[in-house]
Amino acid sequence: MQDFGKVAVLAGGFSSEREVSLNSGGAVLAALQSKGIDAHLFDPQQTPLGELKAQGFQTAFNMLHGTYGEDGVVQGALEAMQMPYTGCGVLASAIGMDKYRCKLLWQALGLPVPEFAVLNDDSDFDAVERRLGLPLFIKPALEGSSVGVVKVKEAGRLKAAYQSIKHLHGEILAERFIGGGEYTCAVLNGQALPSIRIIPATEFYDYEAKYNRDDTVYQCPSDLDEAGEAQIRALAIRSADAIGAEGCIRVDFLKDAEGRLYLLEINTLPGMTGHSLVPKAAAESGLSFADLCVEILKRAHVG
Repeated sequence: MQDFGKVAVLAGGFSSEREVSLNSGGAVLAALQSKGIDAHLFDPQQTPLGELKAQGFQTAFNMLHGTYGEDGVVQGALEAMQMPYTGCGVLASAIGMDKYRCKLLWQALGLPVPEFAVLNDDSDFDAVERRLGLPLFIKPALEGSSVGVVKVKEAGRLKAAYQSIKHLHGEILAERFIGGGEYTCAVLNGQALPSIRIIPATEFYDYEAKYNRDDTVYQCPSDLDEAGEAQIRALAIRSADAIGAEGCIRVDFLKDAEGRLYLLEINTLPGMTGHSLVPKAAAESGLSFADLCVEILKRAHVG
């Protein structure tokens, strides 16, 4: 096996997804160590990032979800240190984290995204409700793991829902509801993995359903027919290529009642916990969790 030297599994950090990051990092750490790799957990909240070189680390396996770890900031810091790291580079990470600007880029390329509006204190909330219809979703553009996502079901409730999350990071987006099913498709080193249909027991695939419940149903392979599977894989690759994403990424989709697929968002640093989706898709392709982690580590890079 390739000699990776001393590997820092970056986990924890400072974001609202700290606990998820620690769970992902712990799973990756155990997997790498099971392959005989000299891997150690490194939490930048506990130890300054600048200590990586001083402690003899040669590669960083990035599992820092959310702000600071997934938005291009830590990627830029690692590049300045000339420390090879896994996952997407600075630009792709920054765009992928920003749901608003990512949607604008996809729209410009003619890729299908749900109709949306940007909300602020001066918005005509009633007009947005009429244009997008009810129910609709609102979400902050710069949070992950469904943090701050609210489903608005009753007329006149949009303004109050906006007020409840406007303190979160990024623009607040209102998005048309598309109710034909939730799907995801991972891309590993430029190759799409089998799609997964997500059937939450909760009203939608929220933080609770993602991390704290065992009754969310994951269909892998999904219920898409051959043509639908080919389409979702092609869209996943195109959407990732559009922002310059590389390594291991995951693209989330919605399907409408007529079977049309829409790009919801891209995750440039997918979770690697027991509930996570990329390991499920990799397993369906015959790739164990430990081998998946090694494949990701192989592509560590600077710039």
